Amino acid sequence: MKKKTDPALIGVSVGDPAGIGPEIVVKALMNRMYPGAQAIVFADESVLDQAMGIIRKRAPIREIQRKEDIRIGFRGIQFVPGRVIRQSVEMGKVSRECGRAAYTYFSAALDWALAGWIDGVATAPLQKEALKLGGCNQLDHTGILMHKTGSADTTTLFVTGKLRVFFLTRHLPLRDVAQAVRKTDLDAAIPRCLGFLKQLGIANPKLAVAALNPHGGEQGMFGSEEKEILTPSIEEARRQGRNVFGPIPADSVFHLAKEGVYDGVISLYHDQGHIATKTLDFYKTVSLTMGLPFLRTSVDHGTAFNIAGKGVANATSMVEAIRAAARYARRVKAFQQA
Repeated sequence: MKKKTDPALIGVSVGDPAGIGPEIVVKALMNRMYPGAQAIVFADESVLDQAMGIIRKRAPIREIQRKEDIRIGFRGIQFVPGRVIRQSVEMGKVSRECGRAAYTYFSAALDWALAGWIDGVATAPLQKEALKLGGCNQLDHTGILMHKTGSADTTTLFVTGKLRVFFLTRHLPLRDVAQAVRKTDLDAAIPRCLGFLKQLGIANPKLAVAALNPHGGEQGMFGSEEKEILTPSIEEARRQGRNVFGPIPADSVFHLAKEGVYDGVISLYHDQGHIATKTLDFYKTVSLTMGLPFLRTSVDHGTAFNIAGKGVANATSMVEAIRAAARYARRVKAFQQA
């Protein structure tokens, strides 16, 4: 049984070895301690060695095989090897080997989390084409998570500062969004998102729902979704005692949440919420995957093959992803177990 004084153990998968993932992971952990947490990296030694060569800095590294091998307070990088990459890779290039390695690292981190050896997982970016070439049947991190954990549904939460944004729909062409915004989905999302905010330690959260149309539809003049779908769902939730508000025009709701008026916002589609969070602070925006047996956090950017291997990648989002996992992983895990 863990003692309260024991650090949270956070697994960190480096993503595609040909992208900036290994570089930002090494930078995030180089001579840096995370209060209340110990990071465990999932990568091959050659990948870490190449990343340190790229940034021209070195840190002590040690290989571990089991939870019992973890050395708390180790000022360096402790890693669990995938035994896929044994030599330098060509940076910025899609390859089957790197796709297989990325899946192997992430899958191993999930195995450790499901076994209870670590408390949460923070991830660097994957490359979808390489993942497919490497034999993975899932499209991305979320697909792998749902397959490995058996979770039927997950919810993405973006966090930057006081702004917390959930997403009602996922990757859709903009022309399909209106048809994808359904009352049944919002009815289910409202209590789930309120529950997720409670998992993060907000005792009585206030949740806002963004409007779909300009000016919230302006009483149907600019669209009927607010009158026909959003407002009925919100009013029904409020009658059930849920602390939810809206629909609030999207040009103001994110600002209000940033100012602390609301603890979270349900964004109706991908770019509506992504633009708000990334414009506020691109590098410090972190993605949290909620609804799993454990917390998964991630950077909010891709593999950036165009700058991979140049040593110029900004590691701030990776730092923030590890910090978020360190801060929330045990709360989420305890809530899920309960």
